[in-house]
Amino acid sequence: MAHVGVFWLVCEQSPEPLVAHRARRAGHPGVARQVGAGEWRAEPREQMRSIHDDVADCDGIVVGGTTGESPTLTETEAALLVRAVAAQSKNQARVVAGIGTYDTADSIQRAREAEAAGADALLLVCPYYSKPTQAGVVAHCVAVADATELPVMLYDVPARTGIAMAAPTLIELAAHHRIRAVKDAKGDLSEAMSVMARTSLAYYCGIDELNLPYLACGATGVLSVVGNVVADRNAELIRAVRGGELGSAKAIQASLSPLVDAIMRTSQGAVMAKAALAELGIIPHATVRLPLLEPPPPHLQRLTDALATIAAPV
Repeated sequence: MAHVGVFWLVCEQSPEPLVAHRARRAGHPGVARQVGAGEWRAEPREQMRSIHDDVADCDGIVVGGTTGESPTLTETEAALLVRAVAAQSKNQARVVAGIGTYDTADSIQRAREAEAAGADALLLVCPYYSKPTQAGVVAHCVAVADATELPVMLYDVPARTGIAMAAPTLIELAAHHRIRAVKDAKGDLSEAMSVMARTSLAYYCGIDELNLPYLACGATGVLSVVGNVVADRNAELIRAVRGGELGSAKAIQASLSPLVDAIMRTSQGAVMAKAALAELGIIPHATVRLPLLEPPPPHLQRLTDALATIAAPV
């Protein structure tokens, strides 16, 4: 059996960049479990609720983020995950569905299914592998944004997609009334500041190593892999930056460095996040779907050592 769909957690500073309500908490409400060949079901409600209670201080949950196992999910499984999480979030956290692929028609279908399943917003990655022109990127994103009534967060991660969303592309897309935010995993702070200055896009840092500098440069919040484990620390970091307490913010970021390194610089982010959740007893095991593999013992040891450095409860 396999837990599928690690949920990236969203922490933010601004009142409502994506959807109308402001959630005070976010959780880890549940995942799908494989019970037989091709057969999937939601976790029992009680277990989902206990997982939800283990994560606080976030405003949203991304279900099926592209960095994780979402490429291995069928459309049915992806919709099941969104429906299960939305049913348990009960407006305590915004549910953001990762729906982007390199096929515009497929992305549109997944967006519509996520909307029907109860998602509050969509995470739309730049089309990968086929390397469209920037005009093609714009056409793809506009087509998906036009397909539902949900707000859209763009996902710019050129290290994985092979193509970046150029600044003029982001500025053009910002004119669309449903495109509200960017998960920036590009790491170009100068460009991010320029786009933020010229648009109303809410920026979310998508690189855990750079959460502090992005926040200091005006990002709304973070969309964090490591936040699956230390959501409370991310929230403390945001509050410190927002309050002008940069010394405290630096100390928080530094305290998280061993864990960030263990999760993001060993096997793979989704793999290690699930391993951390299993280590903490939040999920029963850390099985992943191929081509991902569970981490080898040396990586698990680094993770165990890093978790021991986190003094505050997670």
